[in-house]
Parts: sequence; C-alpha cells; structure tokens
Amino acid sequence: MFHTALMPFLAILRYELRSLRASWLVRLWFIASLLLTLLWLAASWATVPTVILIAAMLSPYLIFPWFIPVMILGISPVTGSRLDALADGILSRPITRHEYLGACWAARVIIVLAVYLVVMAPAAALAALAQRPTAPDPVTLYGMVSALCLVGLVLTFLVTLGFLAGTYMRGPLVAAVVLIFGWFAINLFLHNFALEAFSSVSLNQALPTVLRKPWRTENAVAEQAVRQEDLETLSRTGDAFLSVLSGKRPAPAPKPPAPFFEKGHYEDFALWRVLLGYGVPTLLAFGLAAWCFSRRDL
Repeated sequence: MFHTALMPFLAILRYELRSLRASWLVRLWFIASLLLTLLWLAASWATVPTVILIAAMLSPYLIFPWFIPVMILGISPVTGSRLDALADGILSRPITRHEYLGACWAARVIIVLAVYLVVMAPAAALAALAQRPTAPDPVTLYGMVSALCLVGLVLTFLVTLGFLAGTYMRGPLVAAVVLIFGWFAINLFLHNFALEAFSSVSLNQALPTVLRKPWRTENAVAEQAVRQEDLETLSRTGDAFLSVLSGKRPAPAPKPPAPFFEKGHYEDFALWRVLLGYGVPTLLAFGLAAWCFSRRDL
C-alpha cells in the first residue's frame, strides 16, 4: 500500500534523474569541478599542508564558482518552458503538485550531492592518506566527514533556494540574477561578523578547524582554534594557484595581517550551530516553495 502511494513520486524521480544525467549543464559542471580539483592537487601537492589543501579544494563549492550551476539546477524545474508541460501532466494524470515538486527537488539534490562527492571524496582521501613532502598536519576522520557533510548541506540549501526563487518569480533569468547577486551580498554582509553558521565565506575559513576536530572535544582545545597561519596559507594558496594558471608570479604576502584574520575568530565553532543555521532555512525555503507552488495557476 505504501509503495503504491509512492509510485507517482518514484516515477517522477526516476524520470528527473535520467534527464539530469543527460543534461549538459550537469556534465560540464562535473568535468569542470573534476579538472579544477585535480589542478588544486597538482599545484599544491608538494607545498601545502593537508588541512589547507582540502579546505582549498572545498572552497569553490562554498564561495565561487560552483554555487552558480547548483542554483540554476534548482531554478529550472518550475520555470520557463516547463510550465506548459507541467500543467498538462498534473491536470491530466493522478499526480499532485507536492509529489511533482518533492520528486524534482529530491532528484536535483541527489545529482548535486553525487557530483560533489564523486569528485571531492576521493580527492580528500588522497590528500589525507598519501605520503606528501609537506609538514605533518593530520586530518581526523571525524573532521573530514564533518567538512564534507557541511559543504553538502550548503549545496542542498542552494538547490532549495533556487527552487524557492524559481517558484516565486517564474522567470528563470530573473530568478538566477536575483539569486547570484543576493547570495554574494548576503554572504559578504554576514562574513563581517564571522558567522560560519550563516555565511559560506566564514564557513570556508572555519574548515581548517573542522578538519582537525576529533570526535571527543574535551582533548581538542588547541585544534579548535583557527590558526593565524592557516588563513594566510589558504589565501596564499589561492593566489599561487591563480598565478600558475595565468603564468604570472604570485604576489608576496603582506607582512601585517588584516584585522579579520586575527587568531580566535572560530574558537567557539560548534557543528550543531552550522547544521541548524543551514538546515532550518532549507526546510523553511522548501515549505515556502511548496506553498507558493500550491497557490499558482497552471
């Protein structure tokens, strides 16, 4: 009985997964993310500590540029030319709006997380387990799993945010422009307060703390503080990588650190706070998208 009730949902889910696997946007994003990750590994293999290397490879998923295809994937199911076909399907078949919306959202979350984990999980494991000529900076298993899960949660939130914008605005181009510029503005504003539970920029800077974090926190006072050299090394790593691509020499690091990079910004990092900071808005955004979609005229 339960399986029978889920048949429309599962049918739409399978159809959407097949469509997404054949999408050029997904294929190009997968290829580009794989190439960029390999370039990070190759350029930083012999010089960058493990914690900073893994944090740098995760940065494109949190800051730029991979949030753009993730948001576009979230916008597409409920906007543009799909509305006419969607109206015919819902009105002529025993499919509810919530079943369609939930299946489309689940398919996009599955595809986004699959692309992200297929690229990042082996790369992070290789960087952590391989013998590299760098200073020892071990990554804990708990820290690596936590970091991968937190970035996956942010990507899920971005998909849901795209769903909400596409449902409310209908026009895919307008929704994409509003989301991209709005996401940048909100992150830069929250970043000034070092709110890793709400700003992906601040969460990116807190990743070294997460990667060193052991399962038991009572013996991890030293590991929980973000080190001054971590932030400086992460910044220099990005500059050096861009210099390798452009063929220019990297600019020397400034001697006096900026006030933002002072030690101690994330000493009170708590995993539960980040989970709530992104998990609750994800649920609220999906609920609001479902409410808007249920009141839309098809």
